[in-house]
Amino acid sequence: MSKKRKHPPAPVATEAQPPLKRRDYERQLAVLHGDLVRLQQWVVHKGLKVCIVFEGRDSAGKGGVIKAITERVSPRVFRVVALPAPTDREKSQLYLQRYVPHLPSAGEVVIFDRSWYNRAGVERVMGFCTEDQTQKFLSMAPGVEKAMIESGIILIKYWLEVSQEEQTRRLQARIDDPRKIWKLSPMDLKSYSRWYDYSRARDAMFAATDTPWAPWFVVRSDDKRRARLNLIRHLLTKIPHEEAPREKVKLPERQKDHGYQEPDFPFKYIPELVWPAG
Repeated sequence: MSKKRKHPPAPVATEAQPPLKRRDYERQLAVLHGDLVRLQQWVVHKGLKVCIVFEGRDSAGKGGVIKAITERVSPRVFRVVALPAPTDREKSQLYLQRYVPHLPSAGEVVIFDRSWYNRAGVERVMGFCTEDQTQKFLSMAPGVEKAMIESGIILIKYWLEVSQEEQTRRLQARIDDPRKIWKLSPMDLKSYSRWYDYSRARDAMFAATDTPWAPWFVVRSDDKRRARLNLIRHLLTKIPHEEAPREKVKLPERQKDHGYQEPDFPFKYIPELVWPAG
């Protein structure tokens, strides 16, 4: 017998909060990870089709949120789609055609790390499409999304909002940190200088595509840890789910060795170094 999992009321922030300590963040995230696993089991059990779209400015924190969502669930159920720049063949297709094959089938959660909304954002601002193409997309997208929902897809759209000051800090950190330099592309630098062009593009996108059937949810992401926790909690409330029925798991007994002996084989073990503890 499945049963609903009840969540305690979420605290609502009314003013700026102090930074969340890593220990507290990880404790809260561990609870949410358990909830995401329960959601995964329900999605598979009921054959749900879930599509989550992540958009936002460069360095808004999309990758970190997606990693937080997916690090404890199965990649066979939670599938991340981050398409590269379109090929010449794809450029000749119907614009949304390259995204359709990646939409979820029964028992899947598909997460788009940037999506068809590239046309309303980066393509528009950077001149990769004409203004006429943008307007056609904005007029077409609500109808396409309605068709997706009518086909049984649960569509959830998130926009991560980062401030100018925090974006500058994060991009500078990419320049200074050898672990992050791969995240900084020439396109990021060009986009950085066009803050208000992106603001206008975002506003036009919201005006045209924030519909009753597929609304945009905005996440303040200057505080990465709080943003991740807030978003995951919100996501869990947007996908109706219960505890999926499952049998109690018990490990079977191992087979007898029947005389098996470890071979005298020169296994090539990797060096085991002495690492400092703590």
